[in-house]
Amino acid sequence: MTIGSVPSKFRVSVNHDQCMLCGRCIENCPYGVFRMENNQIHINSRQCVACHRCIAMCPRDAIDIKERPVDYRSHPVWTPEVREAIYNQARTGRIILAGMGNAVDYPIIFDRLVLDACQVTNPSIDPLREPMELRTYIGKKPSRIEFEKMNGDIELKTALVPNLQLETPIMIGHMSYGAISLNAQQSLARAVKETGTFMGTGEGGLHESLYPYQDQMIVQVASGRFGVDINYLERGAAVEIKIGQGAKPGIGGHLPGEKVCADVSCTRMIPEGSDAISPAPHHDIYSIEDLKQLVRSLKEATQWKKPVFVKIAAVHNSAAIAAGIARSSADAVVIDGFRGGTGAAPKVFRDHVGIPIEAAIASVDAKLRSQGIRNEVSLIASGGIRESADVAKVIALGADAVYIGTAALVAMGCRVCGTCYRGLCPWGIATQRPDLVARLDPETAGKNVANLINAWTLELSELMGAAGINSIESLRGNRDRLRGYLLDEAIMKVLDVKPVGA
Repeated sequence: MTIGSVPSKFRVSVNHDQCMLCGRCIENCPYGVFRMENNQIHINSRQCVACHRCIAMCPRDAIDIKERPVDYRSHPVWTPEVREAIYNQARTGRIILAGMGNAVDYPIIFDRLVLDACQVTNPSIDPLREPMELRTYIGKKPSRIEFEKMNGDIELKTALVPNLQLETPIMIGHMSYGAISLNAQQSLARAVKETGTFMGTGEGGLHESLYPYQDQMIVQVASGRFGVDINYLERGAAVEIKIGQGAKPGIGGHLPGEKVCADVSCTRMIPEGSDAISPAPHHDIYSIEDLKQLVRSLKEATQWKKPVFVKIAAVHNSAAIAAGIARSSADAVVIDGFRGGTGAAPKVFRDHVGIPIEAAIASVDAKLRSQGIRNEVSLIASGGIRESADVAKVIALGADAVYIGTAALVAMGCRVCGTCYRGLCPWGIATQRPDLVARLDPETAGKNVANLINAWTLELSELMGAAGINSIESLRGNRDRLRGYLLDEAIMKVLDVKPVGA
């Protein structure tokens, strides 16, 4: 006896009284949900991933999608998700892949932290009428600055190392060409250039069409070393060594061969149609000393003109790892929490490995301060940043700046359907199919992402003003501006914040 098929996740319906048989749903759905038969639209709901492309393109609002129309007998342990995973693995014997970030219903710490506001004795600041300094510098900072008089002029005696200058503490994280389309990367590049910030290339090299934006690019060196050569390194404003990723700590990456088209092949320097599998470790890094050697090699290759970052996944010993990185000559540590997005990851890793960015940043900041080396590196928080309040809170916990990823994709139209690894994204974002890629207009999508960054920056100014702070530097690590609400004592101790009312 076979297991049989599981209930469909979504039920798609068409109101035939409203439907004009224009066929746009058929043209726009790459998953094959719709077909025309006997002069009527027929539906295969099992193919639906709830990307909402059909709904967005239907001129008559004739399409409706319902989640889980038929469910299992309820059970607190054997949930539908658990049972379906077992059915699928019993049938295939394979690892279950998933996209986007952690989908388990863990409490979100950000939502249990509230921001402070000032009144009367410590008045608030009006950001509409008074200047607010959100410019952020990413890189090493000197512990003190010395000056000397030379011919009547004051000269800086302290040597300053290269830093990235951001007009807002919001950057766009690494999403490679291959994982997302070239049009998507061009959209992000336009956005960061307009807003005075930076974006990551991901581990897929740098396409020639992005060379005009290279001053806004942070190039990545991952374990697969795809697309890495001296031309690539010299074009970036900074270089980032990717050790780990929040959605899949402890393992490497995998770009399916179906997404390695001729252009991706050329950019990544791998054969067309071959799977791009990056190993779990860097095969030349097995200690902090090895990492230091790579950091210094990359600096030497770029004539010590560019800051070098190191990206790690948020895990229980992130603080100790970050302290080692701070002593490795690296200029910044990127910490990626377990809600970080991805194009593809084993579901078991995405949902059960790693820790939240809130706890990781707080513990790393505390460790570096206790060892007197906080100025040796900047901290960049990543993984699950959903709104400007999250930005303010994670900076108050110790971050200098943030990476956003999924939020930027949503600004371009992403519906978070979580099937990026299939390469069929109907919005032209996580796909290499030319007809689908063409659906994303870089000019329009880039403007949308820029609008999002500008809006968050304005809200961040308002939040700072309400807290009586006029400089982003004064918010960094300022835990007195946070209070925990319905958080247990152990978590508040890690975060080093007081409870509400205290």
